[in-house]
Amino acid sequence: MTISLYDSMAREKRVFEPADESRVTMYVCGPTVYSYAHIGNARSAVAFDLLHRVLRRRYGAAHVVYARNITDIDDKIIKASAETGEPISAITTKFAAIYREDMGALGVLPPTLEPEATGYIAPMIALIERLIAKGAAYEAEGHVLFAVDAFDDYGKLSGADRDEMIAGARVEVAPYKKSPADFVLWKPSKDDEPGWDSPWGRGRPGWHTECSVMIEAELGRTIDIHGGGQDLRFPHHENEIAQSACAHDGAPLARYWVHNGFLRMGSDKMSKSLGNVVLAHDLLKEWPGEAIRWALLSAHYRQPLEWTEALLKQSKRQLDRFYRLLEEVEFSEETGAAPDSIVMTLEDDLNTPEAYAGLHELRDIASQLEGEARAAAIRRLRDAGRLMGFFNLAPAEWFKGDAGDGPSAEEIEQLLAERVAARKAKDFATSDRIRDDLAAKGVIIEDGPGGATWRRA
Repeated sequence: MTISLYDSMAREKRVFEPADESRVTMYVCGPTVYSYAHIGNARSAVAFDLLHRVLRRRYGAAHVVYARNITDIDDKIIKASAETGEPISAITTKFAAIYREDMGALGVLPPTLEPEATGYIAPMIALIERLIAKGAAYEAEGHVLFAVDAFDDYGKLSGADRDEMIAGARVEVAPYKKSPADFVLWKPSKDDEPGWDSPWGRGRPGWHTECSVMIEAELGRTIDIHGGGQDLRFPHHENEIAQSACAHDGAPLARYWVHNGFLRMGSDKMSKSLGNVVLAHDLLKEWPGEAIRWALLSAHYRQPLEWTEALLKQSKRQLDRFYRLLEEVEFSEETGAAPDSIVMTLEDDLNTPEAYAGLHELRDIASQLEGEARAAAIRRLRDAGRLMGFFNLAPAEWFKGDAGDGPSAEEIEQLLAERVAARKAKDFATSDRIRDDLAAKGVIIEDGPGGATWRRA
């Protein structure tokens, strides 16, 4: 079996062959930490987490180096600081922590490395100096700009006409640019803005500069996989490719380019500029993280995904059915091998719709068996789900976790304590009333030798 990935640069699915199987490298553009991540951002994090898991299974966790950066210096961060009065460091620390917590709730494993842009200012300046020396960049009015005409393959990744790309991306046209497509490597900072001393004056790096430098510093000049959302193909990834190749005598930045598709609200792409965003942080207050993850992976990662409440409800119902079967086998942190049929579908360009179909088939097969054969089939099902980031809760915890319109877990535990006291006092009328009231609210009480347990219907 081999892993195949759709390479955006080649525009075809290719067998994945890392340069070094003992050190498989992947870099994915992470968050700019000035606000909460929306669910479209989370789709990218979850998709590349799945790829991370598949790579770890194939090559071993110790041999996969996954870097997902933190952009902690950016005009949006500066604007947020000016509007709120909070120090930039407080904003970036706060929202980086929230991002990690929210993505963790969606089952996203921590990356191997999480470089923060402000930790790489000196090598960013060195990269810019290199580009100037090679004639690929120039200084103008306190800015340093990359001259796109210095790179013949500019536009190869996105494949669109340059004028169309510029218009579509709303690239800033400035009088100090030699060409409208030239992009900023370094920009001057105002007195009240963060900045660093450089040969071109006090300033700060451009966004594109940051990623190229962090990739080289942490992973090397040419990495195996560079990933991100489809919206990053131009200009961000196109600019990364150009500046890195010119700085490194033509060496490619990445051997495979992988991009996830848009998440849509109705007919529109979800974006903060359109004002149609749904925050992952808010969704997690209402829905289990695994249900959100299931919804995000329900469509193939390269295809558009229509985001609706109906999709979340369907995802939750499907997971309920799996967890109901998983209740029959003692919960354990130990996992064995997922069935080859599931592994093969995931290694085929992360084909999650087919993998979901395989999970449903495994569940149906297990449901028809008995005894140890049934238990073994359920364990295989659990292992297959865990490879995809599911079935990480004990079933009892899963069914307790979603209150919906019903009572909270704390309220239920209090009522159970009152019921225990009533039974001890032989007040069976009160005991039965509490049980019936909870049943009417979707909470089932099950009395056993070890006492009463509960689950949501």
